[in-house]
Amino acid sequence: MHEQPIIVLPTICALPLVQKENFRNFKGPIRQNFAYVCACTNMPPNAVSAPQAISESLINASSETNQNPKSLHEATTGVLFEYDAETIDGGLVKDIERLKKAEKRKLKLVWRNIIAFGYLHVAALYGAYLMFTSAKWQTMVFAFAMYVVSGLGITAGAHRLWAHRSYKAKWPLRVLLVIFNTVAFQDAAYHWARDHRVHHKYSETDADPHNATRGFFFSHIGWLLCKKHPEVKAKGKGVDLSDLRADPVVMFQKKYYMILMPLLCFALPTLVPMYYWNESFMNSWFVATMFRWCFILNVTWLVNSAAHKFGGKPYDKNISPAENKSVAIFAFGEGWHNYHHVFPWDYKTAEFGKYSMNFTTAFIDFFAKIGWAYDLKTVSADIIKQRVKRTGDGSHHTWGWGDKDQPKEEIENAVRINKKDD
Repeated sequence: MHEQPIIVLPTICALPLVQKENFRNFKGPIRQNFAYVCACTNMPPNAVSAPQAISESLINASSETNQNPKSLHEATTGVLFEYDAETIDGGLVKDIERLKKAEKRKLKLVWRNIIAFGYLHVAALYGAYLMFTSAKWQTMVFAFAMYVVSGLGITAGAHRLWAHRSYKAKWPLRVLLVIFNTVAFQDAAYHWARDHRVHHKYSETDADPHNATRGFFFSHIGWLLCKKHPEVKAKGKGVDLSDLRADPVVMFQKKYYMILMPLLCFALPTLVPMYYWNESFMNSWFVATMFRWCFILNVTWLVNSAAHKFGGKPYDKNISPAENKSVAIFAFGEGWHNYHHVFPWDYKTAEFGKYSMNFTTAFIDFFAKIGWAYDLKTVSADIIKQRVKRTGDGSHHTWGWGDKDQPKEEIENAVRINKKDD
């Protein structure tokens, strides 16, 4: 049945993306064969086809914004979905180094944000002091719980579900995640996902909202203290968001965000300790609200700053994102950033799903078991191996059982269940 696509597989895979963009012009069996082969080669084994490839979404978006789809594509420096890949191992064919830049320009400061974030960090420091002097233990446990809740609203919600479509969720889980996301107060999931898609498509260019080539401070918090570069807005208009607009849960949050956010991020964390265990207003406000919010913000920002500067690059040595264990722990698995920028459609955002270093994966896997999460996308070991050999920095250790570099003591001490002689 599929003999013809399999025969033409090597030829199709070798086609440059400019030919893939002509996919919309293919007719009949040619279009079907091309779609089948691309799905079999560039997609993970269990990936489910999206309504359209990103190249087609650029064409559709450009018609709405009067932008040239070819120029939009030529400016990209990274992949966003599996359909962006130009190579069998998920990469781009072109040289992206020449596109990475940071235009020298005078930044227009946003003093409202500077004052607000200045107060936030001073308040958080005072909250840290109160944690050691007067806050009740219940308040600190509650603050930690709110940190976990808000963190998952970003990692499992805005990031892996809505920005990358790395898995799908039924409406109860989407409602839960949008509540968690609102507690986090890092903008509505719609806007968060839009900016993050731009970040991946135009990583380390002036269109990247938190362009790492501008330095650690800018990529951490500085990008929020000044006006966006015009390229961020221009390229943002060229990213397809039709899937987000089709999600009623996302659009409900977007519509009522300025009502829901103050209640869930500020009022609830302050009132709960006061009502349930008679905590003081000062401790509730500065510990459960200000310190907790400031902490999760900085953890998220570290993914943009520290994880773009410190760590190994076993999957692609040519990009800034790196594998940062410390960030992964605090950000519930978001620190394996070199892998994530190479394979952003993997729901684990990492090659391995070790729960202690990737709590978000444990969260998603749990809801997959009860049927609320489904169509979890991942990448085959063979594809990862090909990419590491082609662009990795040599820091990747072993591939698994039988690797020539696998330590002898690891093999001898391994527990093998239901072992059979080969």
